[in-house]
Amino acid sequence: MSKEDQLHDELLARAFRHNAPQPGEPTTGSLDLEDRNALRRIETEVRAEEIEDGYEVEYRKLRLEQVILVGAWTEGTTAEMEANMLELAALAETAGAEVLDMFYQKRDKPDPGTYIGSGKVKELGEIVQATGADTVVFDGELSPGQMVALEEALKVKVIDRTMLILDIFAQHAKSKEGKAQVALAQMEYLYTRTRGWGGNLSRQAGGRAGSNGGVGLRGPGETRIEADRRRLRSEMAKLRHQLRDMQTAREVKRAQRARSTTPKIAIAGYTNAGKSSLINAMTDAGVLVEDALFATLDPSTRKAQLADGRSVVLTDTVGFVRHLPTQLVEAFKSTLEEVSGADLLLHVVDGSDAFPLKQIEAVNEVLAEITRESGETLPPEIVVVNKIDEADPIVLAELRHAFDHAGRDVVFVSALTGEGIGELESKIEMFLNTLDEHVTMLVPFTRGDVVSQLHEHGTVRSEEYQAEGTLIDVRLPRVIAEQNREFVVS
Repeated sequence: MSKEDQLHDELLARAFRHNAPQPGEPTTGSLDLEDRNALRRIETEVRAEEIEDGYEVEYRKLRLEQVILVGAWTEGTTAEMEANMLELAALAETAGAEVLDMFYQKRDKPDPGTYIGSGKVKELGEIVQATGADTVVFDGELSPGQMVALEEALKVKVIDRTMLILDIFAQHAKSKEGKAQVALAQMEYLYTRTRGWGGNLSRQAGGRAGSNGGVGLRGPGETRIEADRRRLRSEMAKLRHQLRDMQTAREVKRAQRARSTTPKIAIAGYTNAGKSSLINAMTDAGVLVEDALFATLDPSTRKAQLADGRSVVLTDTVGFVRHLPTQLVEAFKSTLEEVSGADLLLHVVDGSDAFPLKQIEAVNEVLAEITRESGETLPPEIVVVNKIDEADPIVLAELRHAFDHAGRDVVFVSALTGEGIGELESKIEMFLNTLDEHVTMLVPFTRGDVVSQLHEHGTVRSEEYQAEGTLIDVRLPRVIAEQNREFVVS
């Protein structure tokens, strides 16, 4: 397929700043109308990298662009809004863009025509011209009409948060299935947003070359948009067929895991909360650790041994994020299967974040949405508050109070320093004990394979040799106890 026929997604990261309220500034309730509607700049330093230009067509891969971020503050505090904007800036950097400026506007709800209102669009256009920005990124999902109106007014490319996240997933997906899922999500999102650039909207003449097609054939022919949508439909059908084939293979592997007697522990949480670092702290596995959003997209599994000698399997899953695009729910199927098929879920929270409870809420919303789609149920959960070495003591105190009040099982750890890892493993052992059966077995000397199995999958409390065989006091998974019921003496 030629480059002209390929559908290139342009998910450009733009981030903006706007003046943070100064000490002594009036509260939101006392601001007059002008202050409420003003664009506010967030002052922050951002990193940038350079990459090559993309194709100047409707669908193209993201290149490093100089971007401006814009958001609408409709609820929450100023600090929460600015934290959201900084997260959007981090997303833009992860996608490979350079953030020039960030702005947000106080509104009851986004403007249906231009998201921030025509007056503010004009101001934003002047800022775009002054800074030389390539793209403007909006912290929300834009409708097709809003996107067209904004591009016509600003004279630069416009993308929204959903397009940005989709592009990051496209860049980071490694497995064949992950790439196919993300590509399908991109195409589904872009199908209703297909639009042309410049002359690409012109119609193709029907009939013979150089004519209008003759009698009965005069007409506009197929538009460029119609052609793009036809190609999109064709590509989406192919991807869905490929994913159905991959699903069969995934179900076979899942059935094999279900037959395993080794306890399975899934690690889930907000992106960049330190899930991979936690696995490394518990297993020395060397899983990829990067200070970037969505560094892990494909689930990875590692085996670990607890202090009592019991083996467990830890699975690192993709991180979640607030306002996760609905098109990516399908792409989370493999992660969901790892979570729902586990015996225990470790919900990792970034304790150094300014609003960790918001992260927990976002993760719970995504898990609830995915479980509704699939009908799966979630396993028991232990909340792991990570990065306590970097956290604000006041924030940690608030978290302790919130979890104590809710009666939730929580452990505070630092995957970097190792603090709290021992306590976490003890809690895991205590939970796994509830899944075990405590028995005493007398195993003949001729059945050394059974003794080996008990040592590998159970916790041997005592062992002595008698005339009839080996007497073992052991705590082990119920399924193994049932398999060896003939040797149980008490």
